[in-house]
Amino acid sequence: MALKYGRALGKIVAANCQGRILTQPRGTTLKTIRTYSASTGDEEPTGQTVVSERRGAVVTVAINRPEVRNAVNQETARRLLEELQAFDSDPDLNVAVLHGKGGNFCAGYDLKMLANQKAPLKLEQDVTKGPGPMGPSRLQLSKPLIAAVSGFAVAGGLELALLADLRVVEESAVMGVFCRRFGVPLIDGGTVRLPRLIGLSRALDLILTGRPIGAQEALAYGLANRIVPDGQALQTAIQLAEQISAFPQQCLRTDRSSAMFSCYDAQSFTQAMQYEFDHGVQVIQAESIPGAIRFTSGAGRGGEFS
Repeated sequence: MALKYGRALGKIVAANCQGRILTQPRGTTLKTIRTYSASTGDEEPTGQTVVSERRGAVVTVAINRPEVRNAVNQETARRLLEELQAFDSDPDLNVAVLHGKGGNFCAGYDLKMLANQKAPLKLEQDVTKGPGPMGPSRLQLSKPLIAAVSGFAVAGGLELALLADLRVVEESAVMGVFCRRFGVPLIDGGTVRLPRLIGLSRALDLILTGRPIGAQEALAYGLANRIVPDGQALQTAIQLAEQISAFPQQCLRTDRSSAMFSCYDAQSFTQAMQYEFDHGVQVIQAESIPGAIRFTSGAGRGGEFS
């Protein structure tokens, strides 16, 4: 499935919240490998609102506004969109990891900026033609994205987390539709993705009340895929990304595309089944037969993944 814009609604902004700052990861093996930038390809200057690092076939994309708990302003939204579009179009990259610097994932849209804005806020209202207020929220990526969630992932920050295929969540993380308190609507996919992900009843509980939920409840809901100790979300997400990146990629992306089509676009069971077959059968010659040969040679026996 090629990079395209998904469906949402469009007209104001998604929100912001206050919270604590967690400690930086301890004992991680993160090393700066050449910063990957969609805009220049060179190392990011100090103060850049989004910073990325390329690690083999995995790229990490970080919101870098810790002083406002990584709340997103217009510049940050633009940079996030650029980085994720660059990832999706780069044939040498297989998986991206989205996270926030300084102990929080993202506190939503920068409401202070919105409150102090003099001119009317200009947003692209046709969701097929432009970015959402949070930047990449309208995208449907063709490759996996993992969110490493620490601290607050609320309002628009929750919507960014919902953009990811998987969410690795730290024990003390807090998620929720905190923008409920200030009359700021979910227009970055929150009302679209959240019900599909956790079911309408649970989604409405969060959307209507705006209440915070912790990691354990998020896991029970299916909102979190992994829970890890504080400070370990990024490293765990990178390890998961490297594991996913090691699989045959054409097959993996075809299955992922079929699951997305079945969830969001298929008009019937039959249409979804036909899409699955039509796209899956194309992989057999390229990856399935070579994989079968490796299996008959002894690889993967007993469920071994290494």
